[in-house]
Amino acid sequence: MAITTQQLIRLKQQGKAIAAVTAWDYLLASLLDQAGVDLILVGDSLAMVALGYDTTLPLTLDEILHHAKAVRRGVKQALVVVDLPFMSYQESPEQAIRAAGRALKEAGAQAVKLEGGYPAMVATVARLVQAGIPVLGHVGLTPQSVHQFGGYRKQGTSPEASDRIVEEAIALEQAGVFGIILEHIPSELGLRISQKLTIPTIGIGAGPHCDGQVLVTADLLGLSDWQPPFAKSYVNLRETVTQAVQTYCTEVREHKFP
Repeated sequence: MAITTQQLIRLKQQGKAIAAVTAWDYLLASLLDQAGVDLILVGDSLAMVALGYDTTLPLTLDEILHHAKAVRRGVKQALVVVDLPFMSYQESPEQAIRAAGRALKEAGAQAVKLEGGYPAMVATVARLVQAGIPVLGHVGLTPQSVHQFGGYRKQGTSPEASDRIVEEAIALEQAGVFGIILEHIPSELGLRISQKLTIPTIGIGAGPHCDGQVLVTADLLGLSDWQPPFAKSYVNLRETVTQAVQTYCTEVREHKFP
């Protein structure tokens, strides 16, 4: 049975952890889906891992929808959520509705993700939910604000910053999000937010107490040439692929293949 937003909420109620990953093409998405993940995020991280940008900021809505369509064709069971790229939703609720509507209509997404929990973004989220568009929130380190933060630094490390992130998470829940990504915050803050909310929290660098975890799949598979300190590689595919291709090149040049 395909995963829905309501099923994710029930998993939290049942105390069952949610496994989420990112994807950017059909082949990868189909493998991840067959492996049994609960949620596949077409994240704007594809700007760096698939398109070679230095940050997520240059990614356009058309670019991510192109990838989202391919991902959706490879998924049968997991919930597919699409990131809305930088400046595709921040100007107004109407702009956000148009962008999110395209994600659902054109790419077959089942939900969208927006960064931030400040008042204007909470109002935008509420409008999206009222329009029937499921929304996944995102607080803590929000990569689209990298220049404002001065880099990819841990957030919520002071009492004031911690309280602000808690307030943002509560406001997003009240606005109707079905879940919230908590990124690069102290473990105790991840626990505090997870205990306060009735919707699931999905952590990335937010400690073990969240209701689920998400990783960029390039980090998980050891494909990245750099990854954040909170990520974990379960295999070194970068090395495996390099060695396999080097062996192929050698066999071709020595007339051993075919």
